[in-house]
Amino acid sequence: DWFFQTMFVCATVSIVSGAVAERIKIWPFFAFAVVMAGIIYPISMGWQWGGGWLSTAGFSDFAGSTLVHACGGAAALAGVIVLGPRNGRFSSQGGKRVMVPFAASSIPLVTLGTFLLWFGWFGFNGFSQLAMGTFDDVNAISKIAVNTHLAGAAGTVTGAAITRLIGGKTDIVMMLNGALAGLVAITAEPLTPGPITAMVIGSIGAVIMYYGTKMLERLGLDDVVGAIPVHMFAGIFGTLVVPLTNVNTTFGTQFVGMFSVVAFSFILSYLTFSAMKATIGLRISKEAEKLGTDKAEV
Repeated sequence: DWFFQTMFVCATVSIVSGAVAERIKIWPFFAFAVVMAGIIYPISMGWQWGGGWLSTAGFSDFAGSTLVHACGGAAALAGVIVLGPRNGRFSSQGGKRVMVPFAASSIPLVTLGTFLLWFGWFGFNGFSQLAMGTFDDVNAISKIAVNTHLAGAAGTVTGAAITRLIGGKTDIVMMLNGALAGLVAITAEPLTPGPITAMVIGSIGAVIMYYGTKMLERLGLDDVVGAIPVHMFAGIFGTLVVPLTNVNTTFGTQFVGMFSVVAFSFILSYLTFSAMKATIGLRISKEAEKLGTDKAEV
């Protein structure tokens, strides 16, 4: 169990790092990582997986759509709000600008990274069963793996289709984020859905990711990698639809659990980022931002 909790807390921190990239100082981010790993995640995780009040109430989140992904996404939202957008990301009228990519930017490498995540998700979801001692356990892990894969695949296809239909061309990044959104959405309950239902959940997760990304852009919130719509928005959706296939929980219980974890993570993260901004500072200089944090901060 300690291995999974270590993996999950690393996931929450990495979600935040992607959203606030290219403009945050490295040591304040390390300080926030300590707060996330030592306070925010352990407390909210304990409400469910530690036998706390959410577990008693009947909340269900098999492998962490809310407890890991939405928790990290809410913290990322707080960081993005406090930090502000990258220089040149939005015009004076609030419109989105296409950023000139850094030299190390590579779509093939992004694709490789996404499929490494996808591969890791079989362990993330499948081995959250936490047992392989019986036929039923092994059968459950197999079903979880199939549903996980189908949801990710459906998210990929949906990301490709929606960008082609709306934007006129296939957006590779939206495809990749569609895959991740599908994987996040199915994570709350990958065992009880049938294959078709798993694909529907993954597909809807990708749609939510797409429109969530556009909404953040309209609001002037600069999420570098799309971590908030992928992890927070799709994670919330996946958590709320669990009762459609799992009769042991209710929509009301799912909403209360989701809202509690998201609100707790957002508020503590916002206070932490705001306190550091007012004291030690969060943002690198404009010159360092132009140079790139790999050169300026390391």
